[in-house]
Amino acid sequence: MTADRSERIAFLAREYEAFRRAAHRKDTVASWRHLERVHIVAQPLPFEHVRAHAIMLRHALFLKDMREAGGQMLRLGLAVIGNLFGRPSGGKYRPGADQRLRADGCLVRSREIRTRS
Repeated sequence: MTADRSERIAFLAREYEAFRRAAHRKDTVASWRHLERVHIVAQPLPFEHVRAHAIMLRHALFLKDMREAGGQMLRLGLAVIGNLFGRPSGGKYRPGADQRLRADGCLVRSREIRTRS
């Protein structure tokens, strides 16, 4: 079952809050995991998809991870262009990102999200 817009927005809000808590604790692994989940679920929502990349870029810069920051700058540009033309990326994900995501009883699979138009 694929989540509808309101379920996605609610899921994103929870994941962004979990990201902020993990970042505050300086838990880099958990903070990236929450951002990965945000990115997967946000792809069908143009503004949220671009926002996810912008926050990932900001987080990479905060961590002084220039390799990740460079990758996010490229992805941010591509996300903007892709969303302008109605083609969100189905690009590569971090390891483990294809796992099932649970959002209030609704299972969201990244493959379903990526193939949905």
